[in-house]
Amino acid sequence: MGALARRGLRVQPFKAGPDYIDPSYHTIACGVPSRNLDTWMLPHPVVSELFHRAAGAADIAVVEGVMGVFDGHSSLDEDGSTAELAKLLDAPVILIADAGKVARSVAAEILGYQQFDPDLRIAGVILNGVGSERHLEFCQPQIEATTGLPVVGWLPRRDDLVQPERHLGLIPTAEGTVLNNWYDALNAQIQQTIDLDAITRIAATAGRPDATSEGVFPQTPQAARTAIAVAQDRAFSFYYQDSLDLLAAWGAEIIPFSPLDDASLPHGVGGVYLGGGFPELFAEELSGNAGMLESMREAISRELPVYAECGGLMYLGRSLSDLDGRQFPMVGAIPVVSSMEGRRLHLGYREVAACGDGPLLMAGQQVRGHEFHWSVLQEPPGRRQRRLPGGQPGWPARGLPRRQRVGLLHPRAPGQPPRPGAALRRHLRRRKRRAVDGRYPSRGSCQSTERREAAVRFRRLLPHPSLRVREVIGQSGSGCVVRGICRTKQGRGW
Repeated sequence: MGALARRGLRVQPFKAGPDYIDPSYHTIACGVPSRNLDTWMLPHPVVSELFHRAAGAADIAVVEGVMGVFDGHSSLDEDGSTAELAKLLDAPVILIADAGKVARSVAAEILGYQQFDPDLRIAGVILNGVGSERHLEFCQPQIEATTGLPVVGWLPRRDDLVQPERHLGLIPTAEGTVLNNWYDALNAQIQQTIDLDAITRIAATAGRPDATSEGVFPQTPQAARTAIAVAQDRAFSFYYQDSLDLLAAWGAEIIPFSPLDDASLPHGVGGVYLGGGFPELFAEELSGNAGMLESMREAISRELPVYAECGGLMYLGRSLSDLDGRQFPMVGAIPVVSSMEGRRLHLGYREVAACGDGPLLMAGQQVRGHEFHWSVLQEPPGRRQRRLPGGQPGWPARGLPRRQRVGLLHPRAPGQPPRPGAALRRHLRRRKRRAVDGRYPSRGSCQSTERREAAVRFRRLLPHPSLRVREVIGQSGSGCVVRGICRTKQGRGW
């Protein structure tokens, strides 16, 4: 991707399947956000729409596969695999084959891939882990003679080109550990041993399927009607770019903030989105930011909508342990303790149902997602376990503060109807009705000190203490104009 971009081509990168870390490398290499295409989590027409929406202005689109080319959701079909995606997009496939410990035998492996699914259009081969040019001479001729596929390049064994990994794979680029000289060295190697002209010729054979539209995105972007604070820093960086774009298109202004470095939430936001990441590596720093922890508690106490997944759930819990087993207090909004002790890998596709209405999902609406973590919840929320679609265990969000949605699942939007746009519009209507009683200050609304003081004077004139002003929309002299008066909750009634 990066080598093609350095040739002056507009490269649109994609990643097949659920992955947050690999796309961060694509984004740096190409200079544009990489996007995920998943044929199990999303309906096929939506996948096509997302592809064409991103690739329309590009000179070339490159999709990095997931696992082996035929690996996906099932052990008996291609659902969710790279092969299924390639056929959906009518795109040619270049196989990356590991030749590190074989020679001529690698041709048999590639022949097997070629014959396993004749409908998959394999168009070339790149060999990885080649020991020398002499080693290449024992691999390339047999591959081309047996399969008829061209070997368009190879990469040697070079320790300086290997990126370090940890418990969830590569290190995210948000942590700043990937140096520019690594990209430079890899690009120089590709220029020497991979035929980029052959790759562009293969790409030119891709089909041109119609850009069908499911109407996931509005015909025209909606004006910003609320602001959502999105945690984006070294500890929280796991987001699907299309999900953020979808929220923005339906009227949400995305405001990045850092639970590590910022003293408080951005002023006047109408909701908070805490994505996944590696909070266990920054537990001490997160716990030490007392200002942000208190800002989160205060926002939750006034029922600001909060959506947290995986690492975000860990942050909202009572405490979090780091890799050394040390416990650090967190926000404490959710009755869970997250630990890395006795950890084991939780990995796979999941399908869940919303227990109640929220800013993103309606009650009963099912959504597909992906679970990938080593952490364990020592005190999961709620005691009652239930079975969700597909047979996997799940816990209802019981005992949580109102207007919070949390889980270890990484769901994918846009998903199946009803789409997030409808739920977001409903949330905006609710938020507008409750905007000015102090719980949801509207971002950019004119709730000045003078208007708040005018509201206090007006409230003193109300005939009963259970009445309150919904919103002050203007004032003149000693008077004020209000929108709506409602009764506050008194005991068990209103």
